[in-house]
Amino acid sequence: MRLLLAFSSAVDRLNDWVGRMVYWAILLAVVISSGNASVRYIFHNSSNAWLEVQWYLFSAVFLLCAGYTLLRNEHIRIDVIVSRFSERTLTWIDIIGTVLFLLPMAIGIMYLSLPAVLDSFVRNEMSSDAGGLIRWPVKLLIPVGFLLLILQGLSELIKRIAFLQGLIPNPAPRKQDAHSPVEGAAE
Repeated sequence: MRLLLAFSSAVDRLNDWVGRMVYWAILLAVVISSGNASVRYIFHNSSNAWLEVQWYLFSAVFLLCAGYTLLRNEHIRIDVIVSRFSERTLTWIDIIGTVLFLLPMAIGIMYLSLPAVLDSFVRNEMSSDAGGLIRWPVKLLIPVGFLLLILQGLSELIKRIAFLQGLIPNPAPRKQDAHSPVEGAAE
């Protein structure tokens, strides 16, 4: 299990690094969007390439941060329901959900996206818009993003199993509700 936890830690560091790098893509998208809008309104000139760069950056943020979001346990949960379960029950729900839903879906999407990426690369596919960009880099984000999600899913699975075995603390502790009083606080 020690080797698996080391793998999990490496995956966590990778997705944390990718997530932090993608923060810069958000800033870059905002700067490009603002610059493009300014040029369009001031000089009445624009380029489809700038619009597509914004789209590419948004795609990078969305696809590359799925693993980072899973690492941070920020995916949507139905708090009204899960708040009633024990930590062990929630851990089992996470394990079952990862094995039955997350991993098969992510593996399937990654696998199905590879031919489209390869075809786009071989044909050097270009945007159909005038002045548009090549398409394969943005299409490559799909399998890369889902690979990062698969790796993080495996990491989370390893951590949940290690928690159930008592080897590590709960990797997904409950978040304190901002509206509820903190335990032990004076009222």
